[in-house]
Amino acid sequence: MAQQNDAFKHLIAHCKEYGFIYQSSEVYDGLSAVYDYGPYGVELKNNIKDYWWRSMVHMHDNIVGLDAAIFMHPKTWKASGHVDAFNDPLIDNKDSKKRYRADVLIEEYLDKLREKIQKNVKKAAKRFGEKFDEAMFLKTNERVLRYQEEHGRIKQRLADALSDGDMADLRAMIDELEIADPESGSRNWTDVRQFNLMFSTQLGNIAGEEGKLYLRPETAQGIFVNFLNVQKTTRQKLPFGIAQIGKAFRNEIVARQFIFRMREFEQMEMQYFVQPGTEMQWYERWRETRMRWHRALGMPEGRLRFHEHDALAHYANAAVDIEFEFPFGFKELEGIHSRTDFDLGSHQEVSGRKLQYYDPQRQESYVPYVVETSIGCDRMFLALMSTALQEEEVPGQEGKTRTREVLKLHPAIAPIKAAIMPLKRNEERLVNAAQDIFRQLRFSFNCQYDDTGSIGKLYSRQDAIGTPYCITVDFDTLEDETVTIRDRDTLEQERVPIQRLEEIIRRRVDMRGILE
Repeated sequence: MAQQNDAFKHLIAHCKEYGFIYQSSEVYDGLSAVYDYGPYGVELKNNIKDYWWRSMVHMHDNIVGLDAAIFMHPKTWKASGHVDAFNDPLIDNKDSKKRYRADVLIEEYLDKLREKIQKNVKKAAKRFGEKFDEAMFLKTNERVLRYQEEHGRIKQRLADALSDGDMADLRAMIDELEIADPESGSRNWTDVRQFNLMFSTQLGNIAGEEGKLYLRPETAQGIFVNFLNVQKTTRQKLPFGIAQIGKAFRNEIVARQFIFRMREFEQMEMQYFVQPGTEMQWYERWRETRMRWHRALGMPEGRLRFHEHDALAHYANAAVDIEFEFPFGFKELEGIHSRTDFDLGSHQEVSGRKLQYYDPQRQESYVPYVVETSIGCDRMFLALMSTALQEEEVPGQEGKTRTREVLKLHPAIAPIKAAIMPLKRNEERLVNAAQDIFRQLRFSFNCQYDDTGSIGKLYSRQDAIGTPYCITVDFDTLEDETVTIRDRDTLEQERVPIQRLEEIIRRRVDMRGILE
């Protein structure tokens, strides 16, 4: 655990040092759980969104885009259930004065039980070697069976308490399991109570409930209320989808773990409208499609997994998370939900307007069902950074090795595709030649010219920000119009003609490779 915390702290420090993420309003000591994306962070984040948008919208002939307003009519959130049911169960520790989500405390207890099971499995595997049968061990070992029984019982009780809104039972579980404050170790808890997560504001100068507006807590409702507008103007037939990337806001009381849980964040969501009765078929298809999307970026398979929901939201009949192993454990990265006809049906009822699809084949109108995929752009950013940031031993001078820090992002989403640098910054001819190459390549890629240090230091900086290629202009360049191109991952250096640079770089950084 300490090693994980150290790795996470190092990642946060790297993000600031190299211009990926800054604390918001840092000159005023910052604003909790709000962050700004720096020069390289905004490029990476835009590339993530571009990859999602192209794969979701451009690669499907029945999915179109939308950019709905952040402010929506207050009745929107009444119809969606957010006014009455968008709550977190919170509990305070009287001694440490820290506030926690009660369900998360219990989930962390369940994680510890899973860890105990895995420790027993590893010990047995080491003891029995090739003869070890893991499936049989899990079915027969008494200690493991006790852990599994306890895990299943607590998991079901937690799901029931959340589904029923039973705050008293959540508190009782924390007491019975002797769950302590993670920081202080105190077990002196308050009662569990619900807290609504929506930010509210006022419309113009109208005071009171009539002028009350909310900052949207999700982007999906902007899609639902525009369902008929989009369907009619694009002449779509079921099944079809509407995709959107946009900001959402949640008044997280327990906001921690860097950009994993923030008060202002960005979502990438797609709502897929289908004929009732076919939703489970599309639900299964989209969960597999979305997992392939993550793996195409080179995300390690062992750090991605599906997690089926035990307690379903009020609008869903099926739900699964794609979880990623962050430095602080497996957590939700993306959700795939079968939302039934709840959203369109609720907006139809509250607004008094029909939100139905006329099916020309069945010659009838009905409210479609919806399958949703929803991923946090900021969480995806954090997942990629935690996967890509590596330390490795590489050859140094005089046969020695050295440690380098490198950000092995997929080249298609790297912030900078190529860095061009002269061998000597005080040699005018080399500088002019390097700048000429930079001016040519920037029409095709996001490139960077750099002559602010020695070649070794410039290489190290480009490794740290994830640049796939470094191009060095030296005195031979002036004679034969060739340059040295260095590969970030292999460290191989090759002499190539200047006119081939665009072709070589494009071959590796073109997003087509991961889209296919």
